[in-house]
Amino acid sequence: MADPDEERGLESIAARLGERMLTLGLRLATAESCTGGWIAKTVTDIPGSSAWFDSGFVTYSNAAKATLLGVAPAMLNHHGAVSEAVVTAMAEGALAQTQAQVALAISGIAGPGGGSADKPVGTVWFAWCLPGQQICTQRQWFEGDRHAVRRQAVWCAFHGLLERLPEP
Repeated sequence: MADPDEERGLESIAARLGERMLTLGLRLATAESCTGGWIAKTVTDIPGSSAWFDSGFVTYSNAAKATLLGVAPAMLNHHGAVSEAVVTAMAEGALAQTQAQVALAISGIAGPGGGSADKPVGTVWFAWCLPGQQICTQRQWFEGDRHAVRRQAVWCAFHGLLERLPEP
């Protein structure tokens, strides 16, 4: 069972993000892979989030990334799902498929298997797309079990977007 304090921490940062999005008049779309919808779930736990959250895509498979977000299969084959190129394309696809102005995309290896020398378990790529800015990407490595990696990734996704949004 998850520690309730951990969940409150995620809800708190998501609520701060929502206040900022609402103040700026922006709507968010998410494209998630390794977090399996955890970002969208945390956002929609907040009352009133429909005023700033447009939609969320859980594109766990490569086929879903291609079909729902328009990620080119050749890109997936060449770079792999856990890559800067793919999370960038996921963020662009989320914006193209929605009425949102802001997108957050995430793809990673939560474990316990699936890692490699180049992409060990805990590797997570993020992309944030905001109006009038170039897409910003970041790679992180997280330690811990599957739950810990995914939780840290959700936190980082929220924190990264909050950092990049302008102050109202």
